[in-house]
Amino acid sequence: MTPQEIAAMIDLSAVRAESTLDDLRACAELAIAYGCIAVFALPAHTPYLINLLAGSQTFVGGVVGFPGGAETTATKAATAAELLAMGCKEIDMVNNIAWLKANEKQHYINDVHAVVEAASGKPVKVILECHWLSDQEIVSACEWCVEAGASWVKTGTGWAPTGATLENTALIKQSVGERCQVKAAGGVRDLQTLLAMYDVGVRRFGIGVRTAAAILDQAAGGGKTAADESY
Repeated sequence: MTPQEIAAMIDLSAVRAESTLDDLRACAELAIAYGCIAVFALPAHTPYLINLLAGSQTFVGGVVGFPGGAETTATKAATAAELLAMGCKEIDMVNNIAWLKANEKQHYINDVHAVVEAASGKPVKVILECHWLSDQEIVSACEWCVEAGASWVKTGTGWAPTGATLENTALIKQSVGERCQVKAAGGVRDLQTLLAMYDVGVRRFGIGVRTAAAILDQAAGGGKTAADESY
């Protein structure tokens, strides 16, 4: 794949507590230079990011429930609605891990569905935070996300010790099939990993700006080593 084809699958992320406005500017510059599909910031910084990307082909996505996922359902839905009113085109929401582990299926589905409803047709990606889950919990979460109307299932926030692996992305893809799509985030640190995950069915990648720049340079033949970013 060309660097442009790879960039079209990359969601640049500056969604950690230590992410700065300089990081957002760097994300916007890289996104515009390569044509990355989207950039995500924490909610308070989303209007700033929208201004940076005004007039470009890159859209802004919004995050809900970062990083723990345990806000009330009403709070998650209200945050999603506010982000969409700002101009976000997609929502990445963190699932409620406690409800998943307790097998509180209906509470879990209602939580996701409320954000899907608030998104009014815009895609919603549900972040499982796979580091904390067993394989069976991942499979259950995938089924419930599909039932709730999610468009994507995503591996992690980038805040946990680990995120996407070849094994968990393959398991998610096997679980959702063609009913929704798969996004890998956390641990996608080089071109080889990205392409291996593409081969098992991943179609979007959440990556920090320094790592994304190195991956795109690798794709263009530059051969840089990706920085170690937890996105």
